[in-house]
Amino acid sequence: MTRKLSFVEALNEALTQEMARDETIVIFGENIRGQGRGEMRGLQDAYGDDRVIDLPISESAMTGIGTGAALAGGRPIIHYQVSSLIFPAFDQLVDQAAKLPLMLGGQAHIPTTYMVMGCGASGGRAGQHSDNPYPYLIHAGIKSVMPSSPADAKGLLTTAIREDDPVAIFVPVRLMTSRGPVPEEAYAIPLAQGAIKREGHDVTVIATGHLVGDALALADILARQGLGIEVWDPRSLLPLDRAGLAASVAKTGRVVIFDDSHRSCGFAAEISSFIAENCFRELKAPIKRVTRADVTVPFGQHIEEEVLPDTRRLEQAIRIVMDWK
Repeated sequence: MTRKLSFVEALNEALTQEMARDETIVIFGENIRGQGRGEMRGLQDAYGDDRVIDLPISESAMTGIGTGAALAGGRPIIHYQVSSLIFPAFDQLVDQAAKLPLMLGGQAHIPTTYMVMGCGASGGRAGQHSDNPYPYLIHAGIKSVMPSSPADAKGLLTTAIREDDPVAIFVPVRLMTSRGPVPEEAYAIPLAQGAIKREGHDVTVIATGHLVGDALALADILARQGLGIEVWDPRSLLPLDRAGLAASVAKTGRVVIFDDSHRSCGFAAEISSFIAENCFRELKAPIKRVTRADVTVPFGQHIEEEVLPDTRRLEQAIRIVMDWK
């Protein structure tokens, strides 16, 4: 029987295996010796205070320290407990880590991994704890990945750690306790390698993060009504698997993008423009987007749900593209 791990257990296993493999890996964060939500469990005991380092509450400082450690030959991992906490570090992320390799003429690399935990809205946490900031880092040119299963979480984190460029891994808050099969051995999922999570012939639903599971659940329901929904998970947001995406669009000819970032200038907008520019002749209906609204996520779970993408809106979009004449 294939064993099952939670999302954070899968992340913990990737960290444990990679730190055993490469002694240059060091983790910086806030209260990470307290083991966080479980992703840091046992690491301090196994690798000591020199490699699992608690820092004061300054995301800008710890991100800058990580860049310095990378330039000095280390392979640092920066742990942000909540996704919105990357905003205080933007100067270090965007002006330093993302640009220094080019500004130094390729003479140095910055092999830093940014673990952005608790992405997205859940449980009425309000605006400052509900962001999905991956479009910001994509815009800055930082490689970005977002797993939708524990197996992908382990493989994508392993890839991020082994990359010689900065890579951000975004961990959806709604998936952190979810469980699924995860291989025991170390493995890496290459960047720019999307995955068809369900085969279909009528509509391609491009879904990210926790919305992949929502799309799969709806696809099961619609299959009983004769609709074949293909669910395509990019996994790697930058670089993007453009060939895999184009192949799925060519197969179905209808596209709905299901993404939990803002509608304006969000990830869904970029995917939509790519399809319009490169797959227009294959389309049988206009592209539809189901995204979060262009507002700050409000406090209170019931009104929070009104501004976020959900399966009700996804089904409406699917039926619109299926009915298009």
